[in-house]
Amino acid sequence: MKFEKLVPNIFYKDIRDGLKMFVDCLGFTIGHTDLNSQQPLCVLDKDGLRINLFQSTKFAKEHHPEFRLETKNIEEVYEKVSQSHPEFLHPNLSKITLRPWGAKEFALMDNQVGVIIQEW
Repeated sequence: MKFEKLVPNIFYKDIRDGLKMFVDCLGFTIGHTDLNSQQPLCVLDKDGLRINLFQSTKFAKEHHPEFRLETKNIEEVYEKVSQSHPEFLHPNLSKITLRPWGAKEFALMDNQVGVIIQEW
């Protein structure tokens, strides 16, 4: 048995919040969008990764996921994000920090998800 990738579904009360985090801040592109339907959705892509965003007040109240994105150049990512969208920096991990397990990390959060950026 072989799997190619894991594709998370993320629910927002307002899908535009997710687009701000993943498209505007992290540079994902919109591969498919259906914003004018009763159940708005967007499929986002970046570097072989895929995320599905859905607008659902009910599910957004129930699910607050946390993800880790690995990079080979955390300083570059931090510089870009901290300059363009400092409001997303998590107050508990707002600077690149060497963690006890050996990874360098900083974290982002919006009103729905937490995203930890890490470099091993």
